[in-house]
Amino acid sequence: MRTQVGIIGAGPAGLLLSHLLHLRGISSVVLERRSREYVERRVRAGVLEQGTVDTLVAAGVGERLLREGLPHRGIELRYGGAGHRIAFERLVPGRAITVYGQQEVVKDLIAARLAADGDVRFEVDDVAVHDIGTDRPYVTFGGGERLDCDVIAGCDGFHGVTRPSIPDGVLTAYEREYPFAWLGVLARVQPSAEELIYARTERGFALHSMRSPEVSRFYLQVPAGTDLADWPDERVWAELRTRLETVPGFSLATGEIFERGVTPMRSFVAEPMQYGRLYLAGDAAHIVPPTGAKGLNLAVADVRVLTGALARFYADGSAELLDGYSAACLKRVWRAQHFSWWMTTLLHTFDSDDAYGRRLQLSHLDYVTSSEAAAATLAENYVGLPYEDGDPAGP
Repeated sequence: MRTQVGIIGAGPAGLLLSHLLHLRGISSVVLERRSREYVERRVRAGVLEQGTVDTLVAAGVGERLLREGLPHRGIELRYGGAGHRIAFERLVPGRAITVYGQQEVVKDLIAARLAADGDVRFEVDDVAVHDIGTDRPYVTFGGGERLDCDVIAGCDGFHGVTRPSIPDGVLTAYEREYPFAWLGVLARVQPSAEELIYARTERGFALHSMRSPEVSRFYLQVPAGTDLADWPDERVWAELRTRLETVPGFSLATGEIFERGVTPMRSFVAEPMQYGRLYLAGDAAHIVPPTGAKGLNLAVADVRVLTGALARFYADGSAELLDGYSAACLKRVWRAQHFSWWMTTLLHTFDSDDAYGRRLQLSHLDYVTSSEAAAATLAENYVGLPYEDGDPAGP
């Protein structure tokens, strides 16, 4: 087989890249090792930046997002027995976030690709990339099939095959692992608040979020390596009440927990995000702790840059933008890395902190919630910095 762009991975990055390329008349084949049912049900991020929403809508895959997504124009920081609202509508006028699960984005993109007769292949095994340092790379899969292409996009996540295929000595990895994890649950219960609540307590961090008017999402800071078996429903709800019911008048509604998991907390960046004709996007190149809600949004930003570079390459043969792909992406990647680290250190308890460190943390929270300038910095980063190209449809 032959196509112009071979895409490894049918998560949001790979599917959106395939769709945006299709809109520009560029062919692609998407290879995914999991089943369609698995990727459409895989619960991940749920907060979309303004720029991500604009990109999906401009690309024609935002109809259900606009209908079912939950726009939020603020979040609450809760600590010390009080709640403090960060008001996006005042601090960053015209920009907001939308709560819409990553699995819903994936469903919309798969439907769009199939409706356009896109070539998306699920349950593909033995994927390997070859000759990525030449101008004739190819992919083998399925015990003997071969896909020749001009370019390969590695959109296969942190544990995928593409990044390890880059020769030793090319990449530099920057990483940090945190001494705690998030225990996340989905529950069939109406949200107890209209906006997300980020709670800092001496017992650890907690997050009240939602996925729909009937389904709530909760997270608890727990030790790294936590066993889910040690957290029956009763203990989860008791700990959530302890960490969230800290302001007068707030009562946490409870319901059936139907999904749960433990998410390790790490920061990771691989530089450069390219080698030869292989370009990494999304989690294949970088990971952020989920506190800043940046993972999915960074993947969309990468794909926008790669789409523009490929469109230029096929329009006039110029590889200038492709050569600058990594540098163009990393500026935003490192800004998101800093913001995610900052939010994580602002709101979590660290066993290594002494009394002095705890008081510094509270002082910083007081500054963020009392200073218009500090709150605006949080708001601007949380809703997402505008794209430099200024085009909601991408370059």
